[in-house]
Amino acid sequence: MKFLVIGDSCIDVFRYGKVNRLAPEAPVPIIIPEKETTNPGMAGNVVKNIEALGHQVDFITNTTDIKKIRYICSKYNHLLLRVDENDYCQPITQKVLDKIKWEKYDAVIISDYCKGFLDENDIKFIIAKHSLTFLDSKKLLGEWAHNISYIKINYHEYEKNMDILSKDNVLMNKTIITKGHLGCQFHNKIYPTQEVPVKDISGAGDTFLSGLVVEYTRSKNMELAINFAQECTTIVVQKTGVSTI
Repeated sequence: MKFLVIGDSCIDVFRYGKVNRLAPEAPVPIIIPEKETTNPGMAGNVVKNIEALGHQVDFITNTTDIKKIRYICSKYNHLLLRVDENDYCQPITQKVLDKIKWEKYDAVIISDYCKGFLDENDIKFIIAKHSLTFLDSKKLLGEWAHNISYIKINYHEYEKNMDILSKDNVLMNKTIITKGHLGCQFHNKIYPTQEVPVKDISGAGDTFLSGLVVEYTRSKNMELAINFAQECTTIVVQKTGVSTI
């Protein structure tokens, strides 16, 4: 299968180090660097997970180098600080959208981290161009998303959209809500997840989305897709940093 991912991407940087004391001038930890890892983040992480599942992906994203830099205590894998650089990017152009050969793809994934790459009109245009589209967005939902096939949001995003979704059955019927260790919800049904030792939840939502899209595109069965997505997520949360399946 072949997929198209459109959305904001970043570079995830993890800087691990020893922490043995607090700074004398302020009660903050002193970190002595040991190692650094980098990998594609946000929409880039969706791409890497779909590729890890053995499928082809085309990727349209920002050229601005957005960075999320995390400082981690190596001993406890504890996040001390996150620094975001270039947190806003240039928008996609209509010229780019008009050049896409939509018929090449089995499904289109819109991974919208609300960094400026896509606005509501762009997303509405993309939805109209393909019959199977998935949306993961940090935006407040609205009528502009009515024709999407499915929406994936986490519980924090659901709380922000609760009033909208309670009044809009069209959106609510298409929305899958992930709830971390509590599983996820779709059509008022809770899908529990397996309890595992969690090391890092960074990027877990991207992994869930990737697994969901791949399995639904294959089977056209949302229950199978949710269960597979949760299996994929269970794998990555047991690893440190932003990981792929």
